[in-house]
Amino acid sequence: MAKSFHCTVTTPEARILSEDCTSAVVPMHDGQMGFLADRAPIVGKMGLGELRLLFTTGGSRSYLVENGFVNMVGDKLTILAERATPAEQLNESEAQTELAAAQNRVAKDPEDRERITRELERARAKLSVARAFKSRGGGI
Repeated sequence: MAKSFHCTVTTPEARILSEDCTSAVVPMHDGQMGFLADRAPIVGKMGLGELRLLFTTGGSRSYLVENGFVNMVGDKLTILAERATPAEQLNESEAQTELAAAQNRVAKDPEDRERITRELERARAKLSVARAFKSRGGGI
């Protein structure tokens, strides 16, 4: 049996998940990072993207997470995210519509440009996670 660690995913609104995992792939601000049991302690800044978790039960779960922090100490992985949306709740056509709308917006000032850039990044990430979830047949 593979070694495991306990993972919690929390947003400002609620604790989303508290399960034993065998692995996790977390979107960091500068790329993806994998987590396994017995990993060296780390605190890191998360980015926007797909969080993939494999559970000790053999199941899996995928989320679109947005920004936050990750902390691994001993056998505990703590993920604090601004938002975490289960992949099964994402809709590919809705994400495509959001992406098209963001692409058609015109920035009137630097603040507008930043907001539109964030909307584009979020829509692209949402579309990517929805497509990945669908291509895996609804699992990891």
